Amino acid sequence: MYPASFEYYRASTLQEALNLLKQHPEAKLLAGGHSLIPLMKLRLASPPALVDIRRVAELKGIRRTDGTVVVGALTTHREVEFSEELKQWCPLLPEMAAHIGDPPVRNMGTIGGSLAHADPAADYPAAMLALGATIKAVGPNGERAIAADDFFVGMLTTALGPGEILTEVHVPVLGKGTGWAYEKFPHPASRYAVVGVAVVVRVENGICREARIGVTGAAPKAFRATNVEQALAGKRLDEGTVRAATENMVSPEGLLSDPFASAAYRAHLCAVLTRRALLRAAERAAG
Repeated sequence: MYPASFEYYRASTLQEALNLLKQHPEAKLLAGGHSLIPLMKLRLASPPALVDIRRVAELKGIRRTDGTVVVGALTTHREVEFSEELKQWCPLLPEMAAHIGDPPVRNMGTIGGSLAHADPAADYPAAMLALGATIKAVGPNGERAIAADDFFVGMLTTALGPGEILTEVHVPVLGKGTGWAYEKFPHPASRYAVVGVAVVVRVENGICREARIGVTGAAPKAFRATNVEQALAGKRLDEGTVRAATENMVSPEGLLSDPFASAAYRAHLCAVLTRRALLRAAERAAG
């Protein structure tokens, strides 16, 4: 199918993009386009206008500020995957980005576009929750910072307000004693996560001082496994402890169910993948 007719605008600066959104409140932003364009072709979305922000240079790039890594919203999945800076400062993101789709998708899709779209089976939301990321946005009322825990509101819904543009993501530098891992059971065709689990642990003298676990693909929105996090605090991350903490980590009630995976199967995958991710993260923290 072909999309319905629409107006097309190209912004060269962030301010120009904000002005265009103000003039066209029903417009949608076009970044990589791998989520929006298929929806338009299927006529599941028919925005009257598109604002192309792909050439807004100030939304691109990766830099470090004190103990934080800043990733511009228009940074592509491929740039995240192969960034030497991220491999050194926050290696969870490159590891996770390698799991996204296929090379054409990673070449065009952007971290900001993925987060703003908030697909319940996307990979980045799990990593943002595990890292305790902060997401910056600019809109009619200026700039604001949104904690990842508050950003994902529901299926395809975020805390972004009307006219706001996601500009950058702030993630912590993962220092000594910190371990990370991303485990994913992908759909064989789309490569979206049937379930994906991102883990960040901080270990001191062999004891888990903090664990953050983000889960995607299982529910209408990404979520943190806080019950598992609390069960691990103050304990050694060995096989027995991890297995006990994840035994009944999530109930099938409220999980997604489709012809590919039932809610019960997704609950099982949550436990299995979380165990794998935790043990791999613990090994890295010790090394």
